[in-house]
Amino acid sequence: MKDKIRIANAGGFWGDDLGVLRRQLEGGDVDYISSDFLAEVTMSILRKQQLKDESLGYVTDFVDQMVDVADLMKEKGVRMITNAGGINPLGCARKILSELKKKGISIKIAVVDGDNIIDRIDEFYPAKTSFRNMDSGEDFKEIAERIQSANIYLGVPPLLKALESGADLILAGRVTDTSVTMAPMIHELGWKLDDWNKIAAGLVAGHIIECGAQSTGGNFTDWQKVSRWDNMGYPIVEMHKNGEFIVYKHENTGGLISIDTIREQLVYEMGNPAQYISPDVVADFSQIKLEQIGENEVLVKNAKGHPSTPYLKVSMAFEDGYKATSSIVISGGKVLNKAQEFKKIFWRRLNTEFLKTNTEFVGYNACHQHLAEDIDPNEILLRLSVYDTDVSKIKDFSMSIAPLILSGPPGVAVTGGRARIQQVITYWPSLIPKTSIFSKVYVLNQEGEIKKSHEIPSALGSEQELVATKSSQSHAINRKREKGRKMCAVTIREICLARSGDKGNTVNIGVLARSQAVYEYIKLELTADRIADLFSGLNKGKVSRFEIDNLMALNFLLEDALDGGGTKSLMIDAQGKTFATALLNQEVVVPEDVLATIFLEELQK
Repeated sequence: MKDKIRIANAGGFWGDDLGVLRRQLEGGDVDYISSDFLAEVTMSILRKQQLKDESLGYVTDFVDQMVDVADLMKEKGVRMITNAGGINPLGCARKILSELKKKGISIKIAVVDGDNIIDRIDEFYPAKTSFRNMDSGEDFKEIAERIQSANIYLGVPPLLKALESGADLILAGRVTDTSVTMAPMIHELGWKLDDWNKIAAGLVAGHIIECGAQSTGGNFTDWQKVSRWDNMGYPIVEMHKNGEFIVYKHENTGGLISIDTIREQLVYEMGNPAQYISPDVVADFSQIKLEQIGENEVLVKNAKGHPSTPYLKVSMAFEDGYKATSSIVISGGKVLNKAQEFKKIFWRRLNTEFLKTNTEFVGYNACHQHLAEDIDPNEILLRLSVYDTDVSKIKDFSMSIAPLILSGPPGVAVTGGRARIQQVITYWPSLIPKTSIFSKVYVLNQEGEIKKSHEIPSALGSEQELVATKSSQSHAINRKREKGRKMCAVTIREICLARSGDKGNTVNIGVLARSQAVYEYIKLELTADRIADLFSGLNKGKVSRFEIDNLMALNFLLEDALDGGGTKSLMIDAQGKTFATALLNQEVVVPEDVLATIFLEELQK
């Protein structure tokens, strides 16, 4: 067994920089490379592609990547593990082998399958599980006939079995984002499968690097501190046998790795920080310690873990109507007034009732709405959207924007033709008992035929069922300010960092203080009630707050903030990425002595 292992990330979503895989191989020594391609909506896209062509259903871009670097991978002895197989990992593997054969290159591929249960719904429902929506509590029978995709989030056991085969490439479908990083660590470092603290350390490492450049300066609040944006460095983890690890990037690459870039990524898409649930372990982020040990090098230690729950998460998606979006550019004096008049003209002329409509003034307040600064823009992109289950209404909408160009106020520029009608595929998260699901591992020969086949459990065993804890809902504390204490009005950006993300229709906003004194202050100022009030125009549900003392962070969950989320949302920011920026732009009143601690903190860095 090794004492340490280096795992490089080569992409955080389908659409990321395809050149990263080669750069991670050429930039320095690594043992493994992992990449994550599958968001919830991606599974639905792959399913639609497969229904048109049964040979598809995988990430086609990854085939090109592998064909480009397979010889270099073999030369350097680097193994790769990824979920690019989508809903057809065997088809993806066979396509790669076929293309490599043309170049005279051979590699060994192991395939992890068994997550796709779209054709097995009747086997499980209702006898073994209710498939009730775990977010809303809605009954599955309401949408059962419209299900388009259903995939289990598999854990590390099938990946470990695939690694045992000695394969150069482990190609999976819907495994968890973190498991593609965790599995090589367990395999190479000899961790016991019930050593929950070490397994949790692997999960934390996977969470940090799974989104690619988001941990190396991408989407960073203090983006001005990133000196280079070209040849962007992607994260690498050097995991040690004791569960401590270093996050770094190759030398002479762009980006930045600091305690703050890592803190921001740790709170990204986070729920309860003390119970980060995966199929294999429940990780406790509230004990993690970070230390800057060198330029672009951060040590992460003290991860804690607990046994996993008896359930696996199921990511489903169902047909849920249609939507379309049209837009025109409006320019000239008093452009906001003109855009508002165009809005009235358009909807009056269309004169149709839709289940949902949305009008946004891009360039004025489309992302932040009432939280945006009041400005006088020179031009506005008027963005008009509709949703309905009646496709004929959507067709009428798509033909109604063009007439405005010649029959409304002047100064209009065309941005495209008729609106494209899109089918809405809505996300449905659910649970299934682990005992119901076994995954399969196939080892292929060079012709793509199955050489060996194994059936094994889909996740590490569970010893207890966790009851989700409620957040520490801190309410506004009435207190008298000390007499003579000077106060300053500042934007939250000046005292905090922040990052936001989505899970279905929920937005999380992680707020990270720039000093300990600031943290103690924002714990009093930024209550769940205050965030609910600030985002009242955007959020329609409950707001919960969690305190993460070790990261000097607060995590807020806004439970109905994305107009349905995913493809159902008509919002321009359907993934909640700009919510953090909206919060950072707001003003708070802070004591001068608290502000001074930020300056001292910067001096110590």
